[in-house]
Amino acid sequence: MANVLVCDDQRSICELLDIALRKDGHKVETVTSAEVAMRKIDSARYDVIVSDIKMPRVDGIELLKHARAVSPDSAVVLITAAGEYDTAVQAVKSGAFDYIQKTPNGLVEEVRVAIGRATEVIDLRRQNQAFRRDAASRNSLDNIIGSSSAIGQLKDTIRTVAATGSTILIQGESGTGKELVARAIHNCSQRAGEPFVSVNCGAFPETLLETELFGYMKGAFTGANQNKQGLFEVANGGTIFLDEIGEMSLPMQVKLLRVLQERTIRAVGGSTEVPVDVRVIAATNRALQEMVEDKSFREDLYYRISVIPIDVPPLRARPEDIPLLANHFLKRYATAAAKSIDRVAESSLNALMAYDWPGNVRQLENTIERGVAMESGAELNVNAPSERSKARAAAAAIGAVAPDSFHLPSEGIDMESYIQDLERSLLQSALRQTGGVQTKAAEVLKLSYRSFRHLAKKYNL
Repeated sequence: MANVLVCDDQRSICELLDIALRKDGHKVETVTSAEVAMRKIDSARYDVIVSDIKMPRVDGIELLKHARAVSPDSAVVLITAAGEYDTAVQAVKSGAFDYIQKTPNGLVEEVRVAIGRATEVIDLRRQNQAFRRDAASRNSLDNIIGSSSAIGQLKDTIRTVAATGSTILIQGESGTGKELVARAIHNCSQRAGEPFVSVNCGAFPETLLETELFGYMKGAFTGANQNKQGLFEVANGGTIFLDEIGEMSLPMQVKLLRVLQERTIRAVGGSTEVPVDVRVIAATNRALQEMVEDKSFREDLYYRISVIPIDVPPLRARPEDIPLLANHFLKRYATAAAKSIDRVAESSLNALMAYDWPGNVRQLENTIERGVAMESGAELNVNAPSERSKARAAAAAIGAVAPDSFHLPSEGIDMESYIQDLERSLLQSALRQTGGVQTKAAEVLKLSYRSFRHLAKKYNL
């Protein structure tokens, strides 16, 4: 149903249309002057604006022009007197969606039909925008590359949770593909035909993030020359993906919590609440539970967004997937570069699998892209991003061994790199053992919590 504004200087016409349109389920506001209608349009959003043309002081054509400037997504239906053909033509040229002749008996039915047509067009426009937005980036389970048991479990989880409408929190290191998982959930759900809207919460300062998410009204701040729809409203009926939610400020967390509780939004500078039907999927590479403990993330919001938590495994936890991923990226970038590179050299695959990929899949993709750009033969020869890969492989193989049982390889090792890799390996093992709780991991390693957090930050854990 539509959100409708009716403007007519005859109060009886306003009351007649108000009663009829409310019976049809529309939300209706009525005003008796174009000046008041303009103020309404400045402070709220309407799907359809129905206005008489002939009114004192400011007429319907001026109201139409104002609506087109301030709220271009609104459909404007103008009512003309019988026989005013030139005025009707002017209205259409000025951007009116439709015009109706004012007759004693047929006005209500004509307005009903016009609003019905307008809402159909608006719905189609929104769907087309959603399809265009998603066409180039629509992902499904096939886009989550891997045959490891960890990826198999992840795909099973996606299939299960997609059927629910619950809010989801995706957790994982940077570069693991959290947005791919969010898109797969959306595409496997009943909302698949509706918009998927992604926003990086860490990419905007607090004030800009609010206007991005909730929109704004004309005049809300300097430079707000027309109404702007927020991303929650753009995603209505579909899914909104809030990436890096751990970067969101506490005041914004309060506003987001209210949206999740009330399922309504209010644009910046607006006076009305707009209902939204949106599934929220959030993602973070930060330990939100610890942020709750140190009061940098609201506990009530944490529980609201983490109804269903999903952990995306890092690449080092599934090295058997590296050949599949490497060949997948090879095919993509070789095709784009018009190069006939059909395989990755076996020695290169071995080197890639020995590396621990702190930047995860994104880092591997960048490595393959760079290798393809430099390769001139039919076989891709590429090195791991750092010469430290051998030392890291040795550290992973040897583990935390006693000093007297360690045998120095004949070719030698990079001691600094080895010690760093061993240190990082110990931190990761402690985190796995304690379920990711840093305070407990610090106790396992006999470290102060402050020292543990310093090391975790150092190694980007």
